[in-house]
Parts: sequence; structure tokens; C-alpha cells
Amino acid sequence: MPKLSNTLDHYEVWFLTGSQNLYGEETLRQVAEQSQEIARALDASGDIPVKIVWRPVLKDSESIRRAALEANASDNVIGLIAWMHTFSPAKMWIAGLDALTKPLLHLHTQANVELPWADIDFDFMNLNQAAHGDREFGYIQTRLGVSRKTVVGHVSNPAVTSSIGTWTRAAAGWAASRSMKLARFGDNMRYVAVTEGDKTEAELRFGVQVNTWGVNELAEAVHAASAGNIDALVVEYEDIYDVAPELRKGGERHESLRYGAAIEVGLRSFLEEGGFGAFTTSFEDLGALRQLPGLAVQRLMAQGYGFGAEGDWKTAILVRIANVMGTGLPGGASLMEDYTYDLVPGNELILGAHMLEVSPSLTTARPSLEIHPLGIGGKEDPVRLVFNADPGPAVVVAMSDMRDRFRLVANVVDVVEPTAALPKLPVGRAVWRPQPDFATSAAAWLTAGAAHHTVMSTAVGIDVFQDFAEIARTELLVIDKTTTQREFAREVRWNQAYYRLAQGL
Repeated sequence: MPKLSNTLDHYEVWFLTGSQNLYGEETLRQVAEQSQEIARALDASGDIPVKIVWRPVLKDSESIRRAALEANASDNVIGLIAWMHTFSPAKMWIAGLDALTKPLLHLHTQANVELPWADIDFDFMNLNQAAHGDREFGYIQTRLGVSRKTVVGHVSNPAVTSSIGTWTRAAAGWAASRSMKLARFGDNMRYVAVTEGDKTEAELRFGVQVNTWGVNELAEAVHAASAGNIDALVVEYEDIYDVAPELRKGGERHESLRYGAAIEVGLRSFLEEGGFGAFTTSFEDLGALRQLPGLAVQRLMAQGYGFGAEGDWKTAILVRIANVMGTGLPGGASLMEDYTYDLVPGNELILGAHMLEVSPSLTTARPSLEIHPLGIGGKEDPVRLVFNADPGPAVVVAMSDMRDRFRLVANVVDVVEPTAALPKLPVGRAVWRPQPDFATSAAAWLTAGAAHHTVMSTAVGIDVFQDFAEIARTELLVIDKTTTQREFAREVRWNQAYYRLAQGL
């Protein structure tokens, strides 16, 4: 099986231009030339991380339907951008839009920025009709209930290319979701509600295949790791981390580090051979493993894999999607958990961490590699990376199974430096101030029934998750600087009705 892809270079978005045969060959030639110029400008933009591929101008129902079917059939095509350069009668688009299964962005633009007032004649007007051609297209999209993003403005405007780039990242996340395989090693933590969920519905809604393998199958791969591969990883660890002296070669606990490396070798080989993009573990179900995987999980998340602790496959999905959407951007994505609070009035903070498994992609500092007792799980002391997440903007997102649908809840936060050192908390951790304030954020989170496991993303923000939720037709509740408890509670109640009605009887 191929290794996990950590690039967006192979993805394409097709640029479709709508017109019709009414205007004659000269006008259609200009339509083609100008739409190619716009597609080239988008493709050249540093804001857009995927290829923008121009397609021939669409002038009739059959060509539109064929374009949709061709896009559906190509794994590399993650979405379509549509623009009505002239007037393109919307009934021509019904069959194509009805057949389309890929994400759609409606770009409401035109070839020129300024109007050439002194030269405008009816030839110019016949050519440049997006002002009402796109309104015709918007009508039919709404009439058919087509989920899409609408971007308005000229492609020379950085706000336009930035918005399109955001959507392409969400579309890439959706493509990764639709092809994702997730391996659960053992079951979820006993008696916990939020890590449960409908795996069949998850495959229907998100395309993710969620299945379980006995943890001893993983243990066999770990114990089969070659000495040479373990040696190479240990050298890498000592090169990029501050390794505790007791773990270094000749140290009294060096064998524990070697076993942590064996876990990484075996786990990666298992995931690669099975074509998995995400996985879970559980401290209650470790079988023949001698340590709870810590270091290996942290490093694999930083390399793009999704992960959920305690069998939490929903969070593992989110971590993988966030990793894909943030490809090439500074920052990262990680499993996170709201652990405890600093409730100093006016300066309330949340300390997030987990037992071991926080991704070092959240820091640009050099982590330390240490070994400490875990206290639960009944296994040997595990090795792990210890660090603080970098200060800066972030978002934490949770997925919950609400019986009749999945719900995403996102809180915009600001990661800050810890108020003081944490010498007795040897894990990766993040400290953040939630928007709009602690009390409103926590009350809204509890009102939404959001999970205690999240993905923290410091690479992509709330706008990308909003686009992803629209593409996935999945509920998203946002907690940000504009949130009030009263309005948030109303939105939760309204959504209860909307999403049940939207599914039909």
C-alpha cells in the first residue's frame, strides 16, 4: 500500500465557465480566452494550494452533465469552481448539478475590474453578463438545494483568492475523509458515552471506514520490528529531541526508549500495509504491548495521521482531516482534551493535555523526550515528548453523535504561555483563553453536548471548518467572540428542528 499522502499537489479543482450558443463564435472565443486568464490567475495564486484546471466553456445541458460525471469519476478532482461569464440559462444546469457529487464553489466575478465607461457598447454588454448570469445560476442552485460556497469579487483581490484557498483546503479534507480507513486497536474506554457512535452512519456521511483490529495484531508488528529500524529511530530521536540522559544509549532506561521506537516501527508498518489514515488505542486494552503508545502516536500525528485516545474514532477522523486541510501551513493538528481550569477572575484559562498523546506539530520549540510513570493501564512506564504549544490563534473542534446526526462544535481560542512552569506535568500541553470568555464558552460547549476530546488546529482556523461542514452537510456550532449564551441556546434548539426536517420523513 502507498504511504500516507502529506501533499495536496495531486489534487485538482476544475474551473467551469457557463455560456450559451446565442452570442456567436467571436463572443464565445472571448469567453474562453478570458475564463482561461481567470483560471490561470487562480492557479498562480499562493493562497490556493491545489491545481486549478480550466475546462472548455459549457454551452448546453449535455456538456454540463458530462463535466459533472467526469469530475465525479476522478479521484484527483476535489471540487468545481463555476462562473457564468455570459448569461447561461439555468435550466441547462439542472441535470449536471443534480448529478454532481463533488464540492462546488460559485465564483461571482467578471473579467475586468473597472468598467471602460467611454467604450461600453452592446458587444461589451453581451460578453460581460456575470452580474445577472450568476444570479440565474444562484437561483437554480438554491432551487435544487445545492450545497456550495459563494465567493464574490475580482480574482486580483487577495480576499477572493484567500477565500477560494480556504475552500480548497476544506475540499481536500473532504476528499481525505471520503477515502479514509481507520483502525481501532481494541474498543473504546468502558462506560464512556461520548466516544461511542454509529460507525455505519459515519461511513455513509463522511466516507470513513471504521473497523477494529485486536491489539495483539499490533503487538505482533511491534515485536517484529528489526533492530536496524529501531537503531535508526533512536538516532533520529537523539538528533531532534532533548533526550533524557537515562534514555540515551548506556542509560539505565535506554531499553524503554528502544521499545518506544519499536512501537513506532510496528505501528507505522501496520498502518501503511493496511492503507490506514487514522487509528485509535485504549489504555484499557493493550494486550501484549508493554507500554501505552505515546511517543509513536505523537510523532505519527505530526506526520499527518489521525488519532483518537481511548477508542475515540470520531476525534481520530477530525485530526486526520485537520492535518490534510493544514498541509503546508505553519502549525499543526492534535488530539486535545480540556483537562483543568485556572479560574482567576478575569483571566480564566484552560489547560489542555492528555495522558501522553499530544502532537509536537503544535510547537516550534525542541521537545524533550522523557519517561515517567503513567498510573493507569498497568503497563511499563511509557516514553513521551514533553512541550508547551506555541502561543497564537487556534481552534478546538469536537464531533458528537446526536443519534440522528453528527454535530461539530468549534471554539475559537488563543493559545498562551502557561502562567508558570509545569515541572511535574510531563506531557505535551496547551494553555488557552477561549473566546468570547471562559464562562460563555464553557456554558455553550456544555449546552451543545460537545465532546471532551477535540482536535486542536493551529494551522487552519474556523473558516476552513465552516467550509468543511457545508461540504459535508454537517451541523457546526461555532463559539467565537460574537457568541452569547442566549443566542447560542436558541441556535441549538433551532438546529434540532432544522436538521431533522432536512433529512426528510
